[in-house]
Amino acid sequence: MKMEFYPLSDELAVAGQLRAQDMAQVAQAGFKSVVINRPDQEEGPWQPSSKEVIEAAQAAGMQAVYQPVVSGHLTLEDAETFLDLLNTLPKPILAYCRSGGRCTSLFHAAQTLQDRDEP
Repeated sequence: MKMEFYPLSDELAVAGQLRAQDMAQVAQAGFKSVVINRPDQEEGPWQPSSKEVIEAAQAAGMQAVYQPVVSGHLTLEDAETFLDLLNTLPKPILAYCRSGGRCTSLFHAAQTLQDRDEP
């Protein structure tokens, strides 16, 4: 299966749902970190668990973080947490959710926060 990554900056790309078996390919693509923004079991038990993906990402030499965000209910706290991850995780970072849209919204909200906080 060919994965599609959508770059939002030099340091961040987003993707739709990934699986544990995709993590080796993510690492081969050069990513150093993975952020999981899709809540576990959002669409049922068939969805790969964050635990499985985190273990596979770590086995592939990447850092991985589970930051579940409910679709359509992005909060200020979600954006602040995502901004902190963008500023602290090894780069480049790949964030994923169901389609990549939620991660894209988080990125734009985090950018707004960062721009607001810069002198």
